[in-house]
Amino acid sequence: MKRIVTFGEIMGRLTPPGFLRLTQAMPGTLNVTFAGAEANVAASLARFGGDAVFVTALPDNDLTDACIASLQSLGIASHVIRTDYGRLGLYFLETGANQRPSRVLYDRDQSAISLTEPSVYDWPAIFDGADWFHVTGITPALSQVAADATLDAVRTAKKLGLTVSCDLNFRGKLWQWGSDATPRELAGEVMRQILPHVDVLIANEEDCGDVLDIRAESTDVHSGQLNEQRYPDVARRVVDEFPQLRLVATTLRNSVSASHNDWGAMLYDVNDDTVCFAPTVDGQYQPYEIRNIVDRVGGGDAFAAALIFALTSIDGATHRDALDFAVAASCLAHSIVGDTNFVSRSEVEALVAGRGSGRVVR
Repeated sequence: MKRIVTFGEIMGRLTPPGFLRLTQAMPGTLNVTFAGAEANVAASLARFGGDAVFVTALPDNDLTDACIASLQSLGIASHVIRTDYGRLGLYFLETGANQRPSRVLYDRDQSAISLTEPSVYDWPAIFDGADWFHVTGITPALSQVAADATLDAVRTAKKLGLTVSCDLNFRGKLWQWGSDATPRELAGEVMRQILPHVDVLIANEEDCGDVLDIRAESTDVHSGQLNEQRYPDVARRVVDEFPQLRLVATTLRNSVSASHNDWGAMLYDVNDDTVCFAPTVDGQYQPYEIRNIVDRVGGGDAFAAALIFALTSIDGATHRDALDFAVAASCLAHSIVGDTNFVSRSEVEALVAGRGSGRVVR
């Protein structure tokens, strides 16, 4: 079993009950859990039986105690830098329905991880016994300090021989610390420093366009037009810029409405110059039709975690097998309330095998 280390911010996630809007629910009760992209990946890995370590920085207070207890309950080993500065970041989520989209409100300024200098993290010690390191484009979006810490981490991981994966995860609301640059310009500048140290790149259907200005032709995700067959070209153009990449994975979400998405993914193998899509029916790409979505936040993290798990921990899994597993796991994540994908390996394998009718298991 290989050890996977993830690094990023974990926050308090606050959500109104059901499909209420924040203005309806407050003053009143909000549901509070702990979540963050990299922690979500670690949680999924642990659920599958993987060896996952989550690294972060949090203020030394009772909220951090509760957060660490939550991580431990999920089977995650945590390496938490406790600080006497900063705060726990928060995000508020309104769950959308039908033609009303979900909305995220961030409250992350001056969080502990955005203020923690790179030198505080003892990466050689953290990486001892580890095989894989996973980061996202969210952490460097928080601050110059967090960007420097991420760059230092991936450089050290590569020097120590770890496989490094990165989910681009562009968040325009977060890339605000550049004095003159737009969020897209700042993300492109910073991520172009990080990506030369990455082996496996993960992105959604928009990320490469937003961060690297490499776009799929005949595609407009906002109008629901997704030309899946143009994404291999996107992957090859990304590899032209970052030739050390070994795999490029792209999730493909056709958003019919907030409640109905078509969901699939593509995986490009750089060494063989081959592409596979999932899911398929009779050899043809046919995305999962996910209707009546319960919660889509964290779906991409579920994909990343399952892809990493399959590549590292499923004996004999081919790249196509790994992609099938990742897409099925992330499909199921849309049926789970919260960021954490509370599904088991056997449930994912059942969906891959075609048992997706939702019949009661007795």
